[in-house]
Amino acid sequence: MTRIHDISPVISARLAVFPGDTPFERRELMHVDRGDHISLSSVTSTVHLGSHADAPVHYGKGGGTIDRQPLELYVGPCIVVRVGGARGRAVTVQDVAGRVPFGTERLVLATGSFPDPECWNADFASIDPALVEWLDTRGVRLVAIDTPSVDRSDSKDLPAHAAFFRTGIAIIEGVVLDAVPEGRYELIALPLRIEGADASPVRAILKSVPG
Repeated sequence: MTRIHDISPVISARLAVFPGDTPFERRELMHVDRGDHISLSSVTSTVHLGSHADAPVHYGKGGGTIDRQPLELYVGPCIVVRVGGARGRAVTVQDVAGRVPFGTERLVLATGSFPDPECWNADFASIDPALVEWLDTRGVRLVAIDTPSVDRSDSKDLPAHAAFFRTGIAIIEGVVLDAVPEGRYELIALPLRIEGADASPVRAILKSVPG
């Protein structure tokens, strides 16, 4: 039987966003329980909300926008790799060596360093730019991670993002992986087709692979 892991946090006003970014807000305009003929609401939010896909334009001049990203990046086989003791440091090649076979197109990194999506902690794990370059040599086309960013929370030069831009590897940030064992899955995490946008929330799931 196929098992589906929902790896997106619940979107609400409680969901933590980067300090200074726009938090999520939903406003009810009508509701059937109040006698209206329909329920209707509007939302205001950063596009870097919860589990989200970054577009190259977010971190590189001349980069593509999210509506132009190839959809096949976000659907297909992946492996989940757990990295212990990563809080407050960068995930390195040494952390994943021997666990990312050649030809792996999608890598999902579980660091456990941002345990509560509703409570901001600035010391979440980042990704070493050298790891991005190494993953490129193995054929990786997308990396997803359970942190709000692939760089440190206080980084201004964004070296990991720059490495992703150089290699063309796509980024998904903010997934929730506490209940997901290591192994092979099918990832489905489609971004919304928001014209000109630098990111999009995704409803990310992992489907277990038989055998």
